[in-house]
Amino acid sequence: MADSSAEDLSDLPPSAKLVYKVLEYNGGMTQKGIVEESMLSARTVRYALERLQGIDAVSEDVYFADARQNLYQITPEAMAEASAETAAADD
Repeated sequence: MADSSAEDLSDLPPSAKLVYKVLEYNGGMTQKGIVEESMLSARTVRYALERLQGIDAVSEDVYFADARQNLYQITPEAMAEASAETAAADD
C-alpha cells in the first residue's frame, strides 16, 4: 500500500470517519458499542469497519467477554500517523 492510512482515511465516507473517531475517543469497542455510541445503523457501522479494515486503520480481535462479538481497535500504525498529521497541522 503506497498511501498512508491518514491519506486514505480522508478519502473514506463520513460514516467511516465517525466510526474512526468513536474508536479514537473510546478505545476498543464492539460493533454493538459503536452503533450505540455513534447512533449509526448496524449496517452502516459494518460497512465503515470493513472500509477501515481495508486500509489497515482498524484491527479486529476476539472480544473475550462475549466470544460471539469482535473487538475493534485503531491499529498502532494508524494512531501514529494520525498523531503525526495532527502535529504537522499544528505547526
